[in-house]
Amino acid sequence: MLIVAESSIEAIKKYLNYMIGDDIVRQVFIIVFTVLIFNFIFYRILNKLHKKLQLTQNPWDDAFIDAIKLPVRYLVWVIGISFAADIIATNIQARDVAKAVSSGLNPRHVVGDGMGIFAAIDPIRKISIVFLIAWFLLRLVKNTEINIIALRKEQDKQIDHTTLQAVVKLVRVSIHITATLVALQSAGLQIAGVLAFGGIGGMAVGFAAKDLLANFFGAMMIYMDRPFAVGDWVRSPDRKIEGTVEAIGWRLTRIRTFSKRPLYVPNSVFTNVIVENPSRMTNRRIYETIGIRYDDSHKIENIIKSVKLMLRDHEEIDQSQTQIVNFNSFAPSSLDFFIYVFTKTTNWIRFHEIKQDVMLKINAIIGDAGAEIAFPTSTLHLADKLEFDRREQRE
Repeated sequence: MLIVAESSIEAIKKYLNYMIGDDIVRQVFIIVFTVLIFNFIFYRILNKLHKKLQLTQNPWDDAFIDAIKLPVRYLVWVIGISFAADIIATNIQARDVAKAVSSGLNPRHVVGDGMGIFAAIDPIRKISIVFLIAWFLLRLVKNTEINIIALRKEQDKQIDHTTLQAVVKLVRVSIHITATLVALQSAGLQIAGVLAFGGIGGMAVGFAAKDLLANFFGAMMIYMDRPFAVGDWVRSPDRKIEGTVEAIGWRLTRIRTFSKRPLYVPNSVFTNVIVENPSRMTNRRIYETIGIRYDDSHKIENIIKSVKLMLRDHEEIDQSQTQIVNFNSFAPSSLDFFIYVFTKTTNWIRFHEIKQDVMLKINAIIGDAGAEIAFPTSTLHLADKLEFDRREQRE
């Protein structure tokens, strides 16, 4: 029995010595070289597949391939290097067993003493895979956003950039949070404890950063209620805010004023002020008062009729909206009538061109009627006859 046991120990020694020799270097080299070749081949295949898919009409397969190319290449390296590290760790463990057997010690007491960093191979591999998957999802979200914008432009359809950006930001935040929690779980931490600590810490942070949270929820109100979007012209009668919205962040909204200066407004401001959005008007209004001389009072009725006819025949005036042309008041030096109409366009420059055309045509109508537009005048009446009578009495 003793002879058999000793022969068995010698056989184990020989086998382990063989396993931890130069063979480990060859195995690691073969694995790394194989990963390098496979990575190169895989990269060429994905490139060719990407070029072929770009010729198709479907943009979503392009987005998927473009998003997965880099993460998959790094995934191959992660798997290959972790596999090589596992081999090294196995050989180190075999070396420890051989030393224990040759020293007459119990192998269980020495296995793992020389492992060192190799004990973290499995958690590092899991965390790396989690973040590579998160990286792929983030790239896919970005490509999806680009495709949606491009498709809308091709179809000549308007896109709500504010809503799109809100959804994209929420998806990205969700991916980051989920990846972090899964990585913590893979590292051996208990997510329940992390969440409980986060809840308690969240209360403290909430009190310390109430302004930041107010701005965050202000951004959420903007995204949900959508009082304005990127590219809209907005103004607030309560504050000196007016300009074009350039960006809506989680804390600030950047507005470019008409003097081309950036205006950074905290989002919490928009929950407490009135915001006017002229970009969403359906029409623009022409509301002007024109004065005629009192000497032309007998011509004003015909002038008003001609102006009404001109506005009804004008191609740029919206006939479905309110349209008023009436004598309005006896002013100190004029007889005033007003026009109240709406243009079809909402474009600021085009509106002023139309308004100019309308005003010039009104001026021509007044001139054709033989009347004149009034301007402030004063008339001085002298009692000549009374002064002459007094002079006669003195003589």
